[in-house]
Amino acid sequence: MIDPALAADERGSDIDVQRIMEMIPHRHPFLMIDRVVDAVANVRATGIKNVSINEAYFQGHFPTRPVMPGVLIIEAMAQTAAVLVVHTLGPDSEGKLVYFMSVDNARFRRPVFPGSVLHVRVTKQRHRGNVWKFEGRAEVEGQLMAEAVFAAMIMDD
Repeated sequence: MIDPALAADERGSDIDVQRIMEMIPHRHPFLMIDRVVDAVANVRATGIKNVSINEAYFQGHFPTRPVMPGVLIIEAMAQTAAVLVVHTLGPDSEGKLVYFMSVDNARFRRPVFPGSVLHVRVTKQRHRGNVWKFEGRAEVEGQLMAEAVFAAMIMDD
């Protein structure tokens, strides 16, 4: 028989936007995830971004053919990873800043258009002290849109 607590951990937690804003300091218009699903502490999380034509960046990127900027897809990966870090470390880490240290092997495979639902999957590769390293993948309808390996540092006040 499967231990129900273990099964729940393997399934992962769902985190709504209100809880995300308690966990990380980002706010509109720079909050790049609407919710997090399948958050398994110290392992993985999936951020969901509903890409709307109302996003401010579409006014200039590009007016005749709106495309979500690749750097904002990477930022969505970082925010999803920050939620995973807080989910792993607990309430004492809520609201702390997490800074990029490196972005490696970034690849942009396909453009992300308004109306898309972006699934941002991050997996922890390792962490030592306050430095965390992740692999990120952004997908729309199962299609790989972007990927990167990145490291970040959680800062104490």
